[in-house]
Amino acid sequence: MGDLVDSMLDLMRRLPPTHVEENVASLVAMCPDYADDLLGSVDQPLKVMTDRATGKEYLACDYNKDGDSYRSPWSNEYDPPLEDGTVPTPKLRKLEITANEAFDTYREMYYEGGVSSVFLWDLDDGGFAGVVLLKKTLSASAPGEPSGSWDSIHVFEAAERGRQAHYKLTSTIMLQLVDRATGARGAKEESKGEKAGAAAGDAKRDGEVTLSGSMTRQTEQDFPLQEQASHISNTGRMIEEMEIKMRNLLQEVYFGKTRDVVFDLRSIDDLEKARRQRELQKELVGFIKR
Repeated sequence: MGDLVDSMLDLMRRLPPTHVEENVASLVAMCPDYADDLLGSVDQPLKVMTDRATGKEYLACDYNKDGDSYRSPWSNEYDPPLEDGTVPTPKLRKLEITANEAFDTYREMYYEGGVSSVFLWDLDDGGFAGVVLLKKTLSASAPGEPSGSWDSIHVFEAAERGRQAHYKLTSTIMLQLVDRATGARGAKEESKGEKAGAAAGDAKRDGEVTLSGSMTRQTEQDFPLQEQASHISNTGRMIEEMEIKMRNLLQEVYFGKTRDVVFDLRSIDDLEKARRQRELQKELVGFIKR
């Protein structure tokens, strides 16, 4: 069992991140007995749903799923309706409502749009766990405009120890960016020529750049616990710091490394000019040696 699941996870790491949902569905169809293990180990892009009772949007994932239904954090109801669906205790539900309001403000301040959701559940050892979901989508307003999506999944566990609380946080960020600017220009030039059909389709994809992937980090911290609502400020501080670190890491390391690789593969300056500069350098070195 473990070897088969490990093999499926190893395969998922080698497949394109942009097709993670299709790839997971194919593996589940081939090995339905291991569906729970696979779905619990592979992060998928968050789905946006609308609460029928309040009209508010919320995010759907495995953490608020029961059967084929998803629980809304706003009305605490399942869609499609589910009579015996799992819901948090009244005490935890009160904390969940406050957490959704707090992270809705956090989302607006940092993301200036998008959707956020918080779900909490009790643990067998007396503590509780939760997940904070954030999603921002950029849709292309024109054929040549870029598009993309940002998905944040923050899963945490909280254990109260007197006036202290110990938190374990696992954060995953999934990022997808598509730049079609060059492809749009190529398609425009192609439409002026005589080629059509498949050639035109290739021209639309020519120059399209796609960047996608995921990153996961973990951390543990202790915070003072003044009251039950302190859990929200404590986890909020951890999530805020973690997102800033991961965002900087994406910008400096991942995007910076990609830019270096692209610039090494493709010369921006004129090749003839670069050749003359190398010849001039060789002549100067020759004069120095004399």
